[in-house]
Amino acid sequence: MEALAVRLSGLDPYVGGAIRVVAFYDTLMRHRVDLAALARATAGLAECTAGIRLHGTGRDIRSAPDGTPAAGPAPAPSSTVPITLDEEQLGTVWLERPGPPGQLDDVVLDRLALAVAATVERYGPARTTMADPALVELAVSADTEDTARARALRLLGFPADRPVHVAAVRLPVPAADSGPHRPAGTGTPTDRMSGPSPSADRRPLSLARIGALICPGRPVKAASLADTGVLLATAVDPARFPAGVRAGLGTAGSPDLAWRRARTALRFTTPRQPIIEHSELGALALLAEVPPDTARANPDVAAVTRLAACPDDLDTLDAYCATGSLRRAAEQLHLHHSSIARRIDQIGRTLDLDLTDPTGLTRARLALTTWRLLAT
Repeated sequence: MEALAVRLSGLDPYVGGAIRVVAFYDTLMRHRVDLAALARATAGLAECTAGIRLHGTGRDIRSAPDGTPAAGPAPAPSSTVPITLDEEQLGTVWLERPGPPGQLDDVVLDRLALAVAATVERYGPARTTMADPALVELAVSADTEDTARARALRLLGFPADRPVHVAAVRLPVPAADSGPHRPAGTGTPTDRMSGPSPSADRRPLSLARIGALICPGRPVKAASLADTGVLLATAVDPARFPAGVRAGLGTAGSPDLAWRRARTALRFTTPRQPIIEHSELGALALLAEVPPDTARANPDVAAVTRLAACPDDLDTLDAYCATGSLRRAAEQLHLHHSSIARRIDQIGRTLDLDLTDPTGLTRARLALTTWRLLAT
């Protein structure tokens, strides 16, 4: 390569110089240098400050020609080139040359951008929270080929051979649907509302904040797909979801299966059970597979649909089904247990079910759950 550059430089100095630049970056890549080393080498080669910025990190890596970090705010670049990988723009590289660009600056930046893209693909980006939705969709889509999924996971910072936890998230619902909640730490694991109190931190909730809360100190990526938030993480703590958030959690060897399970679990969430892990649904998950027309035609589901016209009755039935106890339902609704007993008796007649009998209560629970699934 060097001998060819010498021979060509006698014919065309630009071509000879360009080949030397290509050989320079080939050598750097053989040594598997990191981004900071690429910036230092480029600044020394170009004899001016060089910079690298990845959209995923939002941080500039700038090096002066002497190899030290560039001081002061960055001036307007003299030349820029986008960093692309698999037709996705990951960031930008640039030179800060005083005066007009140098003759080989375009070649230098082209090779630098290629080297940065190769480094990102090999080592993955920094551990930020928000991610490119297209990349996340590639990771969780059932239609993605295995090689494309593995590459997407690598770019997101996850090893392709380890399980990924996926959360399907719905941000706080309107106040009318907030409902009464159990105190944190009580009830089943899917019935917890622990986490920071809204009064403790009044900043608007975002996927990025939720990701940082549920997976502190570990890689987590967030993006919105359609009307549902997606969180990919190496581990998830269900107890750390903030109040008002609903989430379904899924875990599997493949992210597409974990995402499908997470979305199914999200459909089962309620104001009283805002966080549900798919593994805890058990046989209840089968209800999500019932065809909608079949579900609507069921007499018990049809009866609950009619009952839904009275929100108080529906809320009473929900509390009773969730607790299985008149007294505990009364505590949740802040009513006397005798009032709840009268309501349950009336609701039972409306549904044509004996709600004090285990079979009747089971049918009511299944019908109420199925009615909710129809709504989602």
